[in-house]
Amino acid sequence: MGNAQKKSAGPSSGVASPARSRAREGNPGSSEGKKPAHANGAHAAEAERRGDEAETGNAGTHAADLDAPAGDLPPALARLKNEGNMLFKSGQFGHALEKYTQAVDGYTQSGIDSPEDLCILYSNRAACYLKDGNCTDCIQDCTSALELRPFSLKPLLRRAMAYESLERYRKAYVDYKTVLQIDSSVQAAQDSVHRITKQLMEQDGPDWREKLPEIPNVPISAQQHRREEPSAEVLQARAARAEQEKARKAEARFTLLKQEGNDLVKRSEFERAVEKYSECIALKPAECSIYTNRALCFLKLDRFSEARQDCDSALQMEPDNKKAFYRRALAHKGLKDFLSSSSDLQEVLRLDPNVREAEQELQEVTVLLRESLLESNTQEGRISSEQRVGTSGPARVRTKCFSPLTKPRRA
Repeated sequence: MGNAQKKSAGPSSGVASPARSRAREGNPGSSEGKKPAHANGAHAAEAERRGDEAETGNAGTHAADLDAPAGDLPPALARLKNEGNMLFKSGQFGHALEKYTQAVDGYTQSGIDSPEDLCILYSNRAACYLKDGNCTDCIQDCTSALELRPFSLKPLLRRAMAYESLERYRKAYVDYKTVLQIDSSVQAAQDSVHRITKQLMEQDGPDWREKLPEIPNVPISAQQHRREEPSAEVLQARAARAEQEKARKAEARFTLLKQEGNDLVKRSEFERAVEKYSECIALKPAECSIYTNRALCFLKLDRFSEARQDCDSALQMEPDNKKAFYRRALAHKGLKDFLSSSSDLQEVLRLDPNVREAEQELQEVTVLLRESLLESNTQEGRISSEQRVGTSGPARVRTKCFSPLTKPRRA
């Protein structure tokens, strides 16, 4: 319904007159004013994702949302605006345009002074015109919006698309470049600049830049991408928070794995417990208790060398750790190193004389050590005796034996 819509006269700051809605740009008698939007749908979709309907709040399809506040607009105008948003989102662009027009007309009659709200109404209605292919009225509403809020990104982007659809490439180029000054992340503007540059080079030749209108300098206060760039302090604070969050998650994971390992030990599932404790060590390599816990599992699995290694690691972190000494003693015992086992058990009792398990183990290990020494001495003695017999024993006299059935020959 684009061209049939008429707009009421507004304030001198940019409200359109009825004649404007009938105006057409381009050659007399042509249909350029109603020219469909640019064929590049990806860029149109990008613009719609950045459309002003998103700027107006979360008005949805519920009746309560229709009565939601909208800036400084009176309730009746806010409802019209919210209805327009709802209709736009559902693809009813002609009906949405009517609601926005009623809101614009009501604004001029209400006597309120809220340029920002009027800017949004114009920008929203421009979105409807663009959807309807009415590029001329879209440009007019975007210009009115920009008179109220200079360097507003959304009206600039919509006007650039309308200019491009009308093949007014120089003005489209200027608006797209202005958009990128405001927010360099607008991909639709970046792509359009590249595309239009080729068009202008073909149209105007190598001196095409000289024929462009002046590109305005956007003040820093309006440059969203600069305003949003974090300072060094902010970046450091973010990094610190990220590290804290990472540490918190690691600590929670560590606690869970340790508890799972302990539960598996209680159920005598030592292989699986070893896996859990190994994951704990990967998260916190300096946690002494995990090494002693895993050493216990290795002892239960008769993996004495690994148990001894874990106890060594624990004692490097805590030189007076009784559990580490005790479990290393058991590992030494399993490896038949009774002397080292006895030494570790004595260290346990030095640290705590009341550890009865260490006393009992020490008694048993002492017996085993004595037996081992006796057996070793016995073996050494036997070996020594055999060596003496083999080297310094009496010489054997070989005698010639004769069979009792034969007689010796006479000389």
